[in-house]
Amino acid sequence: MPVTAGKPTSRETTSRETTSRAITSRGMLRVYLGAAPGVGKTYAMLEEGARKRARGGDVVVALAETYERPHTIDRLAGLEVLPRRAISDRGDASREMDVDAVLARAPRLALVDELAHTNVPGSRNDKRWQDVEELLAAGIDVISTVNVQHLESLNDVVRRITDVTEQETVPDAVVRAADQIELVDMTPEALRRRMAHGNIYPPERIDAALGNYFRPGNLTALRELALLWLADRVEEGLQRYRGEHDITGPWETRERIVVALTGGAEGDALIRRAGRIAARSVGADLLAVHVSRSDGLSGPGVAALVSQRLLVESLGGTYHSVVGDNIPQALLDFARSVDATQIVLGVSRRRPWSAALGGGTSATVIRGSGPIDVHMVTHEFAGRGLGLPRLGGGLTRTRQATGWAFAAIVLAAMTPALAAGRSQVSFASDLCLYLLAVILTSLLGGFYPALVCAFAGTLLLNYYFAPPIHTLNIASRNNILALIIFLLVAALVSRAVDLAARRSALAARAAAEAETMSTLAGSLLRGADALPALLQRVEETFGMRSVSLLRRASRTGPVGWDVLARTGPEAARSPAEGDCVVDIDAEQVLVLCGPALPAEDHRVLTAFAAQVAVAYRQRELAEVARTVQPLAESERARTALLNAVSHDLRTPIASAKAAVSSLRAPDVAWSEADRRELLGSADAALDRLTDLVTNLLDLSRLQAGVLPVLPGPVGLDDVVAHALGHLTASAGRVVVDVPSELPEVEADAGLLERVVANLVQNALRYAPAQTPVRVTGSAFADRVELRVVDRGPGIQLPEAAFAAFQRLDDAPSGAGVGLGLAIVRGFVEAMGGQVEIEQTPGGGATLVVSLRTAAGLLRGGRVISGGPA
Repeated sequence: MPVTAGKPTSRETTSRETTSRAITSRGMLRVYLGAAPGVGKTYAMLEEGARKRARGGDVVVALAETYERPHTIDRLAGLEVLPRRAISDRGDASREMDVDAVLARAPRLALVDELAHTNVPGSRNDKRWQDVEELLAAGIDVISTVNVQHLESLNDVVRRITDVTEQETVPDAVVRAADQIELVDMTPEALRRRMAHGNIYPPERIDAALGNYFRPGNLTALRELALLWLADRVEEGLQRYRGEHDITGPWETRERIVVALTGGAEGDALIRRAGRIAARSVGADLLAVHVSRSDGLSGPGVAALVSQRLLVESLGGTYHSVVGDNIPQALLDFARSVDATQIVLGVSRRRPWSAALGGGTSATVIRGSGPIDVHMVTHEFAGRGLGLPRLGGGLTRTRQATGWAFAAIVLAAMTPALAAGRSQVSFASDLCLYLLAVILTSLLGGFYPALVCAFAGTLLLNYYFAPPIHTLNIASRNNILALIIFLLVAALVSRAVDLAARRSALAARAAAEAETMSTLAGSLLRGADALPALLQRVEETFGMRSVSLLRRASRTGPVGWDVLARTGPEAARSPAEGDCVVDIDAEQVLVLCGPALPAEDHRVLTAFAAQVAVAYRQRELAEVARTVQPLAESERARTALLNAVSHDLRTPIASAKAAVSSLRAPDVAWSEADRRELLGSADAALDRLTDLVTNLLDLSRLQAGVLPVLPGPVGLDDVVAHALGHLTASAGRVVVDVPSELPEVEADAGLLERVVANLVQNALRYAPAQTPVRVTGSAFADRVELRVVDRGPGIQLPEAAFAAFQRLDDAPSGAGVGLGLAIVRGFVEAMGGQVEIEQTPGGGATLVVSLRTAAGLLRGGRVISGGPA
């Protein structure tokens, strides 16, 4: 049974299988995928074509390679087979698919075998899949076939398996873009039996094939490749279905291993272990995830995560970063969102005794994992602890020195004072006062000065206040307990206070940087005015006196500097005059005058410098655009006007004036025939001039939005007849096929007549003199389409053709000023219709006008057509 991937389609509706179908929509592509030749792809394609034809579908066999297989030849019976095109290649006659014939036939469905085939030189396209793209672009549905060894991404894999290099390949993207992909599957044993029975190759090739390409191992590997390749497409459809139906629970359709990273040293070992687990399952996905806290105040070094990300990607995995304060829950949410089947965690680095304080992330993930397996991986860093914070805790040396000095001064001042009043102050009060000193020290200098202050305070309390005084002995057990508790409380409180102070400072800095970056982004969005705002923001943020953006005046000779922008008094005019210089690129620098910046500010300053350069470039581009735009508009209007005035206006005026002047000449006696000829010439010239002026007036009304439209029921056949009645000179070249039974359309009869006349005149103007111009009409559903088909040079840029004053580059003299199609589109859209340009099969252009039917329904629910264009 075929395995199908793609979205379900319903293409059997007979109302769509008509030649009146608008071919502006893209056709549908179905591909039968096989693991090897002979599995039955062509037969399945022909069988599907026969089924659709039996249900009334318009189906043709554009190309089918039977290879003289009897069953395949029999399956062709009853199907319309288009003749192939004979092409001479180095003296040999080859027969390829005739794309022009298929386009001219315009079936609803075309069967095209061997999508990866390479056409012989001289064909319309190099590859058959390019031929198929043309058919799809023309609105023709296509069913095709391809073997897995012809897929571009698997070409080298197949070569290693079979020792055969496939020369004909098709890009994977072409096949993946198909609306449906069906795997025509067959076991290796069944395929070899089919080969042995002579159903694939002729008898003289059977033994060689069975001993080489069709070995059981080869066929098994090719079959697995086809199944895995198709599984990726099935996965896309599955995820789309889950999203449409809000299914969030994991579906274990394939192995997905999620490895949790903290940025610690154990990360590499976890990634490699997860990679080995993924490698054991064919097609398994490896996903690494790091959970960051939302406050952004704690986390690993960026360098460690970057290194681990590169390792994940080198193993074929993907790296993800999520934000969450509850790390276990965030990890589980991510795992469920990607349908993970396994989670890999590292054993905690915390000390063994810390487990008594809580199970940690690993235990929480295990409890909440549900159907997801959790792997606990040990490593050399397990149980070694997280390490002590760096001495100073990130505080500046000035803050640390202040803390040490405060601890020494307060202890030296407080101890004699309390000793002098020992009789009035209890030992408990002494403990509280020393605890206050420790807390103040931690606020000023951080954890380590406070810790030393706590130890020193304990000794001082013991020596001066705990009986017996002036010794380190303690007589009372209560005092011993009090001092121990004091030391522990002082250490813990100082640590907590220090951590809170550092986090507060980090939060304040993060908020300031976020506000700065937000302002930076807002300034950039202001466009050309962003540069002064950015420089002023740099000045305010970093407390500078002035900021200058400089550029080298010359790349050679003495170095000079041009001031591109500046803010503040006495701004620097060269890098030597500044206190801080940031290089933007080889030519531009940002120079700041003011106090020295700490190292942590340089990161933000570098970001500012880069955006200052972007803002300056925006200013340059905006200035150039402002300068060029008026010139371009002026040049375009001038060129269009000169083209119109220089020829298309002066030519009819000159012709009319010459004819009238000749008639008025007193010294010439004109015969009656000559007089009629001159009057006819003047009349024709004035008609051309009237048409041109009318078109200009109509265009101006369209642009001003004041075109009067009087819609009503109109018969398309009558309008076409009236429009062509004015083309007496060229009426013989116009072939009309507009059935009288077409439903009436909702349109303005006068405007629609102008539309038809303009389209036919345009087609006659550019079509070769010996070729006719066809005017056909058809109806489908609630629309009626009028087609004007020519065999001229065609229109390569359809949208540009509808612009005013637009003509083909090779337009002959007197071909008009290029207003015809612009007016046609304006008239049609004013009547609620649409006009589009299609390429005529075999060369030329087809103008399609689509209008609503007056009643909104077809007569009798039938499709009425004037024949294929």
